[in-house]
Amino acid sequence: MTEADRRIVVFDLGGVLIDWDPRHLYRKLFAGDELAMEHFLANVCTHEWNRRQDAGRSFAEGARLLKLQHPDKADLIDAYGARFNEMMPGPIAGTVEIVAELRDRGTPLYILSNFSAETFPPVLERFDFLHWFRGMVISGEVGFIKPDPRIYEIMLARLAIDPHSAVYIDDVAANAEAAQPFGIHGIHFTTPGALREELVRLALL
Repeated sequence: MTEADRRIVVFDLGGVLIDWDPRHLYRKLFAGDELAMEHFLANVCTHEWNRRQDAGRSFAEGARLLKLQHPDKADLIDAYGARFNEMMPGPIAGTVEIVAELRDRGTPLYILSNFSAETFPPVLERFDFLHWFRGMVISGEVGFIKPDPRIYEIMLARLAIDPHSAVYIDDVAANAEAAQPFGIHGIHFTTPGALREELVRLALL
């Protein structure tokens, strides 16, 4: 099967379709003190800590454990889950336009995302374009996070996807690369413009 035969497109969410960054929230909470904010995100509510919620741990449990170590930061820790929506100012418009074009062409569209099972339902309600997708696998719901091979196996089985017909788009290079051993064509997302060029090359646009 040639690259042009690939007809299924799977998207990541944060950083590809939705502008997600905890800094959007914490800049408000730290009143513009960038150094203090970056120190907090590097040492308290870290990327790895958040990944545990993506893997299925509740925010309540994650916050409880973290507040034992940083009791003076309790309010800031609780804000991560309680005000998660403020980390997402909106969609990445250029990518959503690409999704609309693929949808209009009848291309089957799916989502594979590292996302907390608690914070995803409000996102699904907030962003109408997410209803253009035929199916989704959310890490917090299945208990595995990318780039663990098991989440790709779950996606292929649950969504009945032929990997050799599929393209997967992720803003984390390791996640895109982890799809490739299954026969999926992984694309490391950088900008909507670069993505468009790659999809044109694959004859998907």
